[in-house]
Amino acid sequence: MTTSSRTGNTGPTALQGTAPALQGTTPALLRTAAELDALPRPAGAERAVVMTMGALHEGHATLIRAAREAAGPDGQVVVTVFVNPLQFGEAADLDRYPRTLDADLETAAAAGADAVFAPGVDEVYPGGEPQVRITAGPMGERLEGASRPGHFDGMLTVVAKLLHLTRPDEAFYGQKDAQQLALIRRMVRDLNFGVRITGVPTVRDPDGLALSSRNRFLSPQERHTALALPRALFAARDRLAAQQALHERAKATAPGGDGRAAGLNRLGEARAAADAQAVALARPNGAPAAVRATARAILEEAAARGKHPLVLDYLALVDPADFTEIPDDRESGEAVLAVAARVGETRLIDNIPLTFGALS
Repeated sequence: MTTSSRTGNTGPTALQGTAPALQGTTPALLRTAAELDALPRPAGAERAVVMTMGALHEGHATLIRAAREAAGPDGQVVVTVFVNPLQFGEAADLDRYPRTLDADLETAAAAGADAVFAPGVDEVYPGGEPQVRITAGPMGERLEGASRPGHFDGMLTVVAKLLHLTRPDEAFYGQKDAQQLALIRRMVRDLNFGVRITGVPTVRDPDGLALSSRNRFLSPQERHTALALPRALFAARDRLAAQQALHERAKATAPGGDGRAAGLNRLGEARAAADAQAVALARPNGAPAAVRATARAILEEAAARGKHPLVLDYLALVDPADFTEIPDDRESGEAVLAVAARVGETRLIDNIPLTFGALS
């Protein structure tokens, strides 16, 4: 990890300023589990935690601000910064991950953090990689798990460890990593962790691209191609909304009411009235298929580009509870439309939550 000019700020000095942080003040920098354990907990208030791998951006700052608001002025916000080697399949990817601790401390301070826990690998995994790990199970083998075998086992292992070390009342994670968030919630529920897990909506740049530390590796031309990801998701969401709105309007024309079908009947337009009634009574089957097709068409167009094509990893419409595929006859309920693709050397993920039958 990159060293910081503040890394010598340990021991009693590191614990100065552990009262509720004012935005812009320097948070306490903690390097060891012992220092973290010595961090005074707020009396009668809550501790909120935001876990990161550093290279903080506005998405992380949004998480920290959400934690600050939830903890309140008398509570405490701890941000963890740790690049977890168990989550990387290749050493090259681990070495490439940006380390910017000085800038991270500034971002954390501006967002209202009280302390930053930034341990080294030896502190988190003394004696080498842990022999006992959390297993993500079948959900961890789908989508991101299939593309990055072992990733979610490593993620859950370090999250479990950091939850034990930080002992928060509430922990905040971004919905951009929807599968990760779902697995953390499942682990907390299955293993009876005494902590509330809160998801925070994805933060996007003005052009729609979801904020990610990996975005810095995109050239301007590659970024233009990468915009196909949010475009595909938004188009699919709009297609679903339009389809459901049409269905609702059609239902309103059913004979016996004051709608269009009744009016057509009064005018003697029996065929038109019958057509209106048929549409009104029809179920909006095929909405999941339409959602997938709309998104896929945009992604395929981006994949056909010459110099900077998009290479699709997966596009999936899944149940947020277990990340299994939504069937084409689904009429109601929650879903997540998730996508992963590579542009140049950079792999990006994105997703959007959807609700089927929202207007019914």
